[in-house]
Amino acid sequence: MAGDDRQVVDTWWGNTLLGLGAALLLSWLVLVVALLVVRPRGNLLGEALRILPDLLRLIPRLAADRSLPIGVRVRLALLVVYLALPVDLIPDFIPVLGYADDAIIVTVVLRSVVHHAGLDTVRAHWPGTDDGFDALARLTGLSR
Repeated sequence: MAGDDRQVVDTWWGNTLLGLGAALLLSWLVLVVALLVVRPRGNLLGEALRILPDLLRLIPRLAADRSLPIGVRVRLALLVVYLALPVDLIPDFIPVLGYADDAIIVTVVLRSVVHHAGLDTVRAHWPGTDDGFDALARLTGLSR
């Protein structure tokens, strides 16, 4: 009887681990599809990748601005944590797509930040060129 109990426990653990693995895979697929849905249209993704270095300098500047609403600063802090983590939704070693997920997530968060903080506030912290800022305005859906 003890052997049968051990086999039942082993089967239960195997099924549990298989279920958890399937749930993680499904969650990852849902997140990837969500990224594809909210990605910038047209060549805006290319523009997001082009201005990504300026965006990465902009984010901590905005997060440090105490005049911004706390919700905006929390979003920016979570974005910094995501970008600092070594684990990405799509690994960076995959050509183009590896960095596209970061650009899409940065774009989505910045859209929210610009809508809540205002384009003028973001402009005051912008470290890049005027052309780069124009690209940011297009990415966030606001005209300059």
